[in-house]
Amino acid sequence: MTKLRPSAAEALQGSLQDGMTLAVGGFGLSGIPADLIEAVRDSGVKDLTVVSNNMGVDGKGLGILIEAGQVRKVIASYVGENKLFAEQYLAGKLEVEFTPQGTLAERLRAGGAGIPAFFTKTGVGTMVAEGKPLEEFDGETYVRERAIRADVALVHAHTADTDGNLVYRYTARNFNPVVATAAELTIAEAEVIVDPGQLDPNHIVTPGVYVQRLVQATDRVKDIEQRTVRPRVLA
Repeated sequence: MTKLRPSAAEALQGSLQDGMTLAVGGFGLSGIPADLIEAVRDSGVKDLTVVSNNMGVDGKGLGILIEAGQVRKVIASYVGENKLFAEQYLAGKLEVEFTPQGTLAERLRAGGAGIPAFFTKTGVGTMVAEGKPLEEFDGETYVRERAIRADVALVHAHTADTDGNLVYRYTARNFNPVVATAAELTIAEAEVIVDPGQLDPNHIVTPGVYVQRLVQATDRVKDIEQRTVRPRVLA
């Protein structure tokens, strides 16, 4: 049976509820599941806990869920590009759990691998470790971090087949593979969708067993958070 749905809204149908946890792929605005994020906004679901490397920027990416007042808590490694996010956090309207970037990736990977917790040196002696169990291994202190398991994962791939096998493109791969494994239900959008058997098995990064629903991504401009240019020096 094909996993392909006719639209992002239909791909999300029946999966969203208030208070749920969403894990979302992407890094900045690269590799974000923009169609699925917009469909979440349009659904009106609220009190969300969002797990993502960052929350996009004002008016783009996950920033649109902040603008719509749909997010209660964020688990992320970086949020510095979103002014509204900062305003809501400082006003006490938004709960934030900062996690070092590598630790966040490992928490998601562990969630997908069925590992409930792990130990890391990152964050020991800082606010990151406050309230968390510490243990010594070979004379070094480590902090215990819990795995992350979301209700729904939203990911973006470059190419997929209708069985849900996913291939990513360059840096747009980023957090998407670990997010795809760390939820009870994974929904993917892909720029190119082909029939089963057309993908080289050696190129598949996320096997279709992890993906329950799939939608064709809209052809859109790929936004850049900050475009920095300099005058061309002519010889």
